[in-house]
Amino acid sequence: KPEMHQSVVELGTEICQSIVDARAHVIELRSRLAELAAHSGLKIASVGTHPFSHWRDQLITQGERYSEIVKDMQQLARANLIFGLHVHVGIPDREVAIHVMNQARYFLPHIYALSVNSPFWVGQDTGLKGYRLKVFERFPRTGIPDAFESLSEYEDYCKLLVKTGCVDNAKKIWWDIRLHPFFDTLEMRVCDAQSRVADTLAIAALIQAVIAKLHKLLRQNITFRVYRRRLLDENRWRASRYGIDGKLIDFGKETEVETRSLLNELLEFVSTEVNELGTQNEMAHIERIMREGTGADRQLAVWERTQDMKTVVDHIVAETYECLNVSQDAAITG
Repeated sequence: KPEMHQSVVELGTEICQSIVDARAHVIELRSRLAELAAHSGLKIASVGTHPFSHWRDQLITQGERYSEIVKDMQQLARANLIFGLHVHVGIPDREVAIHVMNQARYFLPHIYALSVNSPFWVGQDTGLKGYRLKVFERFPRTGIPDAFESLSEYEDYCKLLVKTGCVDNAKKIWWDIRLHPFFDTLEMRVCDAQSRVADTLAIAALIQAVIAKLHKLLRQNITFRVYRRRLLDENRWRASRYGIDGKLIDFGKETEVETRSLLNELLEFVSTEVNELGTQNEMAHIERIMREGTGADRQLAVWERTQDMKTVVDHIVAETYECLNVSQDAAITG
């Protein structure tokens, strides 16, 4: 699907019954897009931010929807040249989904730390592993949401925004996790777009397992502690700054803990659900990311070795084409 900037394309899978289905869809969609791009002498790249492309140089897609967004958000919209991975997990009961969302908020920084893939912005090393979220924070109705006591409280909030002209519908609520306004899903939106297919599927599988675990506990009348947003924001910042190489706060123990250690605890927390969902291979890949580094770490390694942003982009492109049914050499040039 087209996006606001003409240089950006959104890929969305069908509803997937398993991670195997999701893998097939992702590979097919990326491969088809790569083939289409090749006919114009182009290649595709999946990443949280382009290392050196400037938003001022990008054309806005023609259409009423995008014109309205630019009219409303002005330069915030024009400068929003960022790319995310959004994962939907189906929960038919929206009342249950609200309570799962409340508890899942705690894990957003952990998951984002694994997904950071945006260290560069308009040709500069930002010093952050995940700069994309800092760009998007300039939009209203972003970040980690407050907890809601009930579905009715959430719906009252949405109705108030519509009534007072803030939004025309709840799709313009762009939190890191949200109850989708039209689908019976929880949508986790915090992650940077991943370059490698394997990283994409592993992170999606981890999100699925976390939601499944919290859903199961809720049905057993067991609830995970719900923390205030201002506390969770501290961990969100740490994840954006350091990725998996930093520390997050364990609010229960009131102490800093190595992010990798907390991620190992998270994998143990969802291990039963992983076995039930059949996503052991994806969790093994999460462990590989923890050992070898995130997408941001790999980009930074190329930059430190070459001091050449174009070589960093070549690296991103090469990772994007891994596992595809088309070679990146298929692009027609001249």
